[in-house]
Amino acid sequence: MQLIAKQYYTPEEYLELEATAEYKSEYIDGQIIPIAGASINHNRITGNFYATLNFAFRQQGKYEVFNSDIRLWIPQKLIYTYPDVIIIADEPEFFNNRTDTITNPQVIIEVLSKSTKSYDREDKFAAYRTIPTFQEYLLIDQNRIHVEQFFKTGKKRWTLCEYDEEDENISLETVSFEISLQDLYNKVKFPHIKSAVENSTS
Repeated sequence: MQLIAKQYYTPEEYLELEATAEYKSEYIDGQIIPIAGASINHNRITGNFYATLNFAFRQQGKYEVFNSDIRLWIPQKLIYTYPDVIIIADEPEFFNNRTDTITNPQVIIEVLSKSTKSYDREDKFAAYRTIPTFQEYLLIDQNRIHVEQFFKTGKKRWTLCEYDEEDENISLETVSFEISLQDLYNKVKFPHIKSAVENSTS
């Protein structure tokens, strides 16, 4: 996206630029932030999760799953963003009748990268929590087996569960759905991390 030298963009200006852009960007309270391309591990994980959810929801007419082509509008924080995977209960609620932008996620799933993991855990999670329908959040590490699951247990109360064993299953708390870590990480190749012995001999 060729950005004009300008300090602040309105949401409307962002949407106009995004409609003709060659790649996606987020909008965060007046700033337009280009989204970096995803790694192959990122794509494998999101693909595995999306495909398993999509198959499961054939039997559950109440829910629908969307990938990162669908934009999310967070009005209280003036943010447009593209979560990796979104689960919606019942019908999507579109912002201003735009069929590319929804406002009612129940579950959001993000695959962590080095450049976004702090933002995904902190400011982005805080922004998501301002959405009334938002009930559950999963953060998936793409470089090792590790998943953080947050689910709402009351007003301003969230519970954390962690998974890091390949033989474990993740059960969503707000949707009837389960996936094994083995299936979630299918075909994912983790980077080799040198041990202390390897470092001393290299």
